[in-house]
Amino acid sequence: MSPIVQISLDLTNIDEALETAALALRAGVDWLEAGTPLILAEGLHGVRKLREAFPGVPIVADLKTMDGGYLEAEMMAKAGATHVVVMARAHAETVKCVVQAGKDFGVKVMGDNMISEDMVAGAKWLEDLGCDYIIHHIGYDERRGIAAQGLRMPSPLDQLRDVVNAVSIPVQAVGGLSLEQAIQCPAYGAPLVVLGAPLTIDADAFKTADGNLEASLRLICEKIHAYGDVAV
Repeated sequence: MSPIVQISLDLTNIDEALETAALALRAGVDWLEAGTPLILAEGLHGVRKLREAFPGVPIVADLKTMDGGYLEAEMMAKAGATHVVVMARAHAETVKCVVQAGKDFGVKVMGDNMISEDMVAGAKWLEDLGCDYIIHHIGYDERRGIAAQGLRMPSPLDQLRDVVNAVSIPVQAVGGLSLEQAIQCPAYGAPLVVLGAPLTIDADAFKTADGNLEASLRLICEKIHAYGDVAV
């Protein structure tokens, strides 16, 4: 598949999220993500506003669903999301419920392997349960907490090739990547590239980063799209 650039709107204000989304789309971003902070702050209202403002653009609702999977997926689908996220640490029945809701309401399911004891096995398990995409994810608190202990901060790139090789569905890597690392993801076989905290969002304040974000995003999108098709 051709590389896809997704921007994570990890913001807590819908007006700023809409402004950032418009800027990102002008720069060449393909998918919008209603990040978890935005969903917590604005809920279904935020997703509806994104859908109203950007008809036809894929919208990922980063629910991090752990229970009540069918209802959560249904609500976000009806609000305008095209993709929803379920966690590998959820019960298998929850993953199955989200997958069923995806079929019933026409949304794609992204399975997130964050905190899996075996990240590769977690990704394969999510695929086997019917997820359409894998999010290979090292969590924000995990990364920062380990680094605060003076230890090496884990990166999703550590096992990205192993995850890609273990599944036959598209993979994206999330969690503390530098811009250079994010741009390299298609070379690892992961065609879904997420740009977010701390790349385009101030990770500590959860607001849009300073500087000429649009010009930077345009260059990033051009580099990622230039990879051409990625085998999955």
